[in-house]
Amino acid sequence: MTVRKGAEKMKHVRREELKTRTLLLFFIPLGISASLVTFSHLIINSTLARAENSELIIASYAIALSLFAITERLAVILRQTCSTLVRDKNSFNIMVKFSIYIIGALLLVSLAIAYTPMGDFIFLTVFGVKESMVAGIKEIYKVLIYVTIFSGLRCLCHGIIIFNRQTKWLTIGMIIRLAGMYSLSIYFIATGNITAITGAYIFLTGMVIECVISMLEARKLVKKMPEQSEEKIGSKRQIFRFYNPLMLSSFVTVLIGPAINVFLGKTEDIELAIASYAIAFGVTQLFLSFFSYIHQIVINFYDDHEEKVKQFSLITSFIPVILLGIFSYTEIGRLFLHEVMGVNGRLLDASLQVLKMFMIMCLVFPFVDFLNGILMLHRQTKVTIISQSTNLVITLIVLGIGVHFVTSWNGVIGALAQSLGLLAEFIVVSLIVNSIEKNNGRSSIFTLKGTSKKQDRMETNL
Repeated sequence: MTVRKGAEKMKHVRREELKTRTLLLFFIPLGISASLVTFSHLIINSTLARAENSELIIASYAIALSLFAITERLAVILRQTCSTLVRDKNSFNIMVKFSIYIIGALLLVSLAIAYTPMGDFIFLTVFGVKESMVAGIKEIYKVLIYVTIFSGLRCLCHGIIIFNRQTKWLTIGMIIRLAGMYSLSIYFIATGNITAITGAYIFLTGMVIECVISMLEARKLVKKMPEQSEEKIGSKRQIFRFYNPLMLSSFVTVLIGPAINVFLGKTEDIELAIASYAIAFGVTQLFLSFFSYIHQIVINFYDDHEEKVKQFSLITSFIPVILLGIFSYTEIGRLFLHEVMGVNGRLLDASLQVLKMFMIMCLVFPFVDFLNGILMLHRQTKVTIISQSTNLVITLIVLGIGVHFVTSWNGVIGALAQSLGLLAEFIVVSLIVNSIEKNNGRSSIFTLKGTSKKQDRMETNL
């Protein structure tokens, strides 16, 4: 009788110990910081939109940024790796050494692209840009190389901050970063000295600011960590086994951006297609970015509070598509693009058309992020290679069909391809994750009710 009562009491405590308020205090600062990242790109695009030849300048910056995203993405996943694996000072020191190797390798590749004929080949042959644009794009890319370095260091520090649930510091860092970027943007607009490289300078300034703030906070938190814990990481090889699948799958994912720009280069109006897609994608990310940290909720809370995390994720996942729908189909969107971003004329109309197509992606993305969080929790990151490869293949197929049959759709082709690719990824990863969950003794991911295997074990012991 006593044992049964004890078990019932523990069930009640576990059900009550995670409140929605706790999830919100953890999640909202992460969401705000991610949204503010998108605002940083909007600041850049709105600055470039005020240049005399805005379509050409935005297109050049977008192409350089899409290539930069490949190397930068590999630095960004240091955040998930650190937050999942680092639990003590010893594992943090190993993680720092591992991060230095990764950032150094990315730096070597970036330098080769910027200062050797490799870059000319990539931009001319792969991206299919005009020869007259190559020199300007490479100048932009030379500045973005330094962004990769500071981004990697920042994400390493973010992992420590997130694990210690001090997520407010991500928001604080982003606010100060935006203030610096906006001040520099105002300076360039006031002087009228706006070129394609202007955007890269603004981006670099913001990243340096955020990196410094994150490093200062992470340093304080590391001092409070134990020397060693039970979940210890003993070597860089252990970290690499977790990081490597994420790296490969991320490499597959970041190919999507350049691939879209390559295919948009085959549409009727190249500059309009690339520029409208870049603007619409930036706005879409503004709505999606707030919900791009759902995987961190899974990593930090799902193991003990499966049903609560499912409920919270389900409710929040429908918000971005509703917001984008209101934005795209009312005058709010047109006013924002024109008054805030300085977009006008045919570029404004084209951007709104692309935005409407991105609603599919807004619906699917939060659910994909939730499922990827479960994969990281179980350290089954190899699955992401399969799911994201499916995404890339479907995206390429839709792009090929689009530029062949409806080339006049311009930027809409890119949005449709990216949305259907993500939908395919969701289907694949949901089936695999559901199988993994059942094998681990959990309920189906498609149901809200269920008790985790870990909970059952604790209650049985009681």
